[in-house]
Formats: sequence, C-alpha cells, structure tokens
Amino acid sequence: MAVRGAALVPVVLFGLVVGGLWWWAVLRLVLVPEHSGVVEGAVAAGGWGLSLLPVHATASRPSTRASRRPRSDGISDPS
Repeated sequence: MAVRGAALVPVVLFGLVVGGLWWWAVLRLVLVPEHSGVVEGAVAAGGWGLSLLPVHATASRPSTRASRRPRSDGISDPS
C-alpha cells in the first residue's frame, strides 16, 4: 500500500504543475493580452481541448457465464 501512495505523489505534483501553467496562460491572456504570445495561446487552447475529452467513458466489461444463461422467461440474453 505504501508503494501505491508513493507512486501517486509524482502524478499529483505533475497535475498541479500543468494546471498551474494552464491557469497562468489563461490569466495572462485575459489580463494582459498585448503582452501574451503564441505560447500562452497554445497552452490555454490545449488545456481547453483536453477538457473536451470524454474521460468518463470506460471499456465495457467482458460478459460472464451468469449473463449468458437463459432468462427465466425462455428468452436468452443477446450478449
């Protein structure tokens, strides 16, 4: 269990750093657009584009023997 927690720390730190860079780019674009450049625009647009990914989608579960058994009304399960 300690190994899993230790492996999580760098991932969280990476997420915080990337999130901080995104907020820096967005705030710079909003507050001082005349001094913002291509890098800030690319970072802000890239972060926004990543937010559109369907991260809630997961792979379907493989069917089990219980799900392949005929139902009690005589109709078998289509999966």
